[in-house]
Amino acid sequence: MAAAELERLRMAGAGMAIAVLTSGGDAQGMNAAVRAVTRMGIYVGAKVFLIYEGYEGLVEGGDNIKQANWLSVSNIIQLGGTVIGSARCKAFTTRAGRLRAARNLVEHGITNLCVIGGDGSLTGADIFRSEWGGLLEELVRDGQISEEVARENCRLNIVGLVGSIDNDFCGTDMTIGTDSALHRIMEVIDAITTTAQSHQRTFVLEVMGRHCGYLALVSGLASGADWLFIPESPPEDGWEDLMCERLGETRSRGSRLNIIIIAEGAIDRSGKPISSNYVKDLVVQRLGFDTRVTVLGHVQRGGTPSAFDRVLSSKMGMEAVMALLEATPDTPACVVSLSGNQSVRLPLMECVQVTKDVQKAMDEKRFEEAIQLRGRSFENNWNIYKLLAHQKPAQEKSPFSMAILNVGAPAAGMNAAVRSAVRIGICQGHTVYVVSDGFEGLSKGQIREVGWHDVAGWLGRGGSMLGTKRTLPKTCMEKIVENVRKFNIQGLLVIGGFEAYEGVLQLVEARGQYEELCIIMCVIPATISNNVPGTDFSLGSDTAVNAAMESCDRIKQSASGTKRRVFIVETMGGYCGYLSTVTGIAVGADAAYVYEDPFTIHDLKANVEHLTDKMKTDIQRGLVLRNEKCHEHYTTEFLYNLYSSEGKGIFDCRINVLGHLQQGGAPTPFDRNYGTKLGVKAVLWMSEKLQEVYRKGRVFANSGDSACVIGLRKKVVAFSPVTELKKVTDFEHRLPQEQWWLNLRLMLKMLANYQISLTEYISGKMEHVTRRTLSIEKGF
Repeated sequence: MAAAELERLRMAGAGMAIAVLTSGGDAQGMNAAVRAVTRMGIYVGAKVFLIYEGYEGLVEGGDNIKQANWLSVSNIIQLGGTVIGSARCKAFTTRAGRLRAARNLVEHGITNLCVIGGDGSLTGADIFRSEWGGLLEELVRDGQISEEVARENCRLNIVGLVGSIDNDFCGTDMTIGTDSALHRIMEVIDAITTTAQSHQRTFVLEVMGRHCGYLALVSGLASGADWLFIPESPPEDGWEDLMCERLGETRSRGSRLNIIIIAEGAIDRSGKPISSNYVKDLVVQRLGFDTRVTVLGHVQRGGTPSAFDRVLSSKMGMEAVMALLEATPDTPACVVSLSGNQSVRLPLMECVQVTKDVQKAMDEKRFEEAIQLRGRSFENNWNIYKLLAHQKPAQEKSPFSMAILNVGAPAAGMNAAVRSAVRIGICQGHTVYVVSDGFEGLSKGQIREVGWHDVAGWLGRGGSMLGTKRTLPKTCMEKIVENVRKFNIQGLLVIGGFEAYEGVLQLVEARGQYEELCIIMCVIPATISNNVPGTDFSLGSDTAVNAAMESCDRIKQSASGTKRRVFIVETMGGYCGYLSTVTGIAVGADAAYVYEDPFTIHDLKANVEHLTDKMKTDIQRGLVLRNEKCHEHYTTEFLYNLYSSEGKGIFDCRINVLGHLQQGGAPTPFDRNYGTKLGVKAVLWMSEKLQEVYRKGRVFANSGDSACVIGLRKKVVAFSPVTELKKVTDFEHRLPQEQWWLNLRLMLKMLANYQISLTEYISGKMEHVTRRTLSIEKGF
């Protein structure tokens, strides 16, 4: 592209003035959003202003409205809270207050406003927009501005980003701060679990969620809580007896602890609040258990944002600027939302209305409808929680048996998937076996039947409790077939990475030779590399990204007292650059080299020059990520030597190889929840398939759709036959031929201020949505 055309696209926002503010309760990730809006705005040639202290700063004006430059938002992506402040503002709820706010914006020529906050903050922004013309007329009448200034600023464009740890806004899969809040909750639950087991205690944990039970629900699912209270689904009358019976049962079976999670807005069927102290007293009086209450409070809002929140906020912030850039007089105020892994724009007030409809349904005691209005993800989580927590082992045995094994490198979330698969299998009446050490263990007969309590406490454990190896079936096929026959295994659930997928493919291709392999098979992708075809996300990749991100945060912090230093950090991932790319976005890296995005020595030279220019500013730290197999010759050592040589006298270099710490310790909330749901869905699918192919007392399955990879594709759980996936797999490099996350690389480069054409940026579409689309279709 010609330099003139590139410059024209880069200056698409010339003459625009954009302001960004954060309002309402703070949420981790807000700073990443402020950074993305600021940098994207400057990137397109617009002036960007930071409004301090939310709407209060907008009304007060003066030093609360400051123009930003690229460095204004440097080194804030890893900070919790909001560096530009947030405040409740009564003045803005009045017309007089909004008149002052309009005057302050016009004074700076600002006609584009990005608001990061909850539904109240976004509703206030829409009111401000609708009144804008009238406010300017009043300012002209009062002589505060001229008619010419009013004409130049005649239209106010509004875009909203939802910052709320409760995930209570309809129209987006996740709101900014929710994932980070879940991280804080799970850290507390993990800590409490150890002390509860030591003393045989019951803990009642109260989490935030005055009107929405999302945090309570997901943390309950991710921790295997014994009982759960959420405002959308009050317990049935007589719940006290049922809960105490349930707690007593778990203790009698050998459990040394009980966890009860309660949302702060929990109510009973009549609308009366259920308090954590009431629940505690109930357990003490009826069961005599040593019981403690822990109210998490504002701990949930604190701490550094998770990788998911940093990437989500960056993606939304960039899309917000593009929405303002493309706004017309007919464009309604919009909110940037997440749909699957894509950014979309939705009419702001339609989303607000559906959000209010949920509360109305709860107020009118239409609780089943409230659950549905929260969205498919919420409803799905609730149904799976009830299935795992309240269903008991089947009284009658089914004729089917299935085996579960882990294959490949350990990945966080494997144990959560095994646990839920085992328990759902037992609920279905199946005989459930677990296999140690993958396909090698299957060949050696390392197979044992398991019961309900054999997998207790596995949810929060990292690695693989079953043990896992990379051995493929073709090296021991005869012995595998022998043990499949010996144990009468009719279903095989393989949880693992590329080897798991490849192994099941080998078993399917051997069916013509071995009739014993005509069974139902399913692969749950579990690998930090996220390189299994048939899914957007593999189990363990979220934990790996967070582990790599935390290491890079520390590496950057270690240089805070050092002048001009560049770190070259090597990540794992094989040939797949997912881990490097997403970590790079989460830590604000200057570059991330991956195999899928080929680079030459000319690109490396440009990167070094870019960093050299950066070091001449106030930013005196650089971070470069390199995927371990991104290039045969441009090794980590080569990059170190190149950067050291070219930067001599300007900056020095250090190498860090993150290594196996990326396989993580305890799984993140996402991986616990994702593993739990995939385990349940995989076994339910296998049970259905077993019934379909059961004839005359035996299972015979040889169709392509009897051996599948279960995966999340955008928003839908899909079962993809391994024989079909073979056609879209690069076996030499162990990669899917197409990978959705490559679209994220443009964001990484833009936010690092590389010269990229805007024509490469794919804007989120503005969608007109029905109430059903907003709610029922939300999430997995």
